[in-house]
Amino acid sequence: MIAARTAHRDGVRIDAIVRGICCLRPGLAGVSDLIRVRSVVGRFLEHSRIYAFENGGNGELYIGSADLMERNLDRRVEALCPILDPEIRDYIGRVLLRTYLRDDTQATVLQADGRYEQLHAQRGGSIDAQEILMSARLES
Repeated sequence: MIAARTAHRDGVRIDAIVRGICCLRPGLAGVSDLIRVRSVVGRFLEHSRIYAFENGGNGELYIGSADLMERNLDRRVEALCPILDPEIRDYIGRVLLRTYLRDDTQATVLQADGRYEQLHAQRGGSIDAQEILMSARLES
């Protein structure tokens, strides 16, 4: 999370999608007000690790086996690799990540005080990322 704080100081907006515990406190004025953390817990136990960076308009996308916790970075062998194929990179970024960032059914948003707050469906119906992605896969 040191990288997130450093990026924030440089004016970078950060959206983190986490499955469980998160020590980062988003929304603190001058400290983490450009950082948003959401948790999506639904039907599936997911272990995907996707890191997307805009990099000045030259998007980079990585997938890996580890979350960014000290025990994984210092005491284990983990893998992280770039997604170089433009079609796959587009699908992961445009479809997977954006769908999870729009979820308002299973998602909760981490508040500055450490509480997770449930989202409410927007006009036009609710968005359940896991249901949408599962349905899309079944149709293909």
